[in-house]
Amino acid sequence: QVQVVESGGGLVQAGGSLRLACTASGSIFSINAMGWYRQAPGKQRESVARITFGGSTNYADSVKGRFTISRDNTKKTVYLQMNSLKPEDTAVYYCAASIRTAWNTMNDYWGQGTQVTVSS
Repeated sequence: QVQVVESGGGLVQAGGSLRLACTASGSIFSINAMGWYRQAPGKQRESVARITFGGSTNYADSVKGRFTISRDNTKKTVYLQMNSLKPEDTAVYYCAASIRTAWNTMNDYWGQGTQVTVSS
């Protein structure tokens, strides 16, 4: 069994910062790409940032220069440092990881989501 669990959401004022973390656990052989997505009320889920096993990153245009994704492969953890937060960043943030299990199956695993609310 594989689990992906996010933490670090909360309420922050505009201009503030938050750091999200996401840890994968269970019968994992390897983890390829990991990423953060978000879904605001009434909107579709969108990609925020993504990082490969080797550390290559890409970001949504709306967060470039403000958000930084990083990962610690030894801890099976991906982070999202969010600075200069804006009210439009308010959403449920989800972590996703592309995982090869100990049984040699490959799937994308999603966390349960963590709420980020930015007040104006």
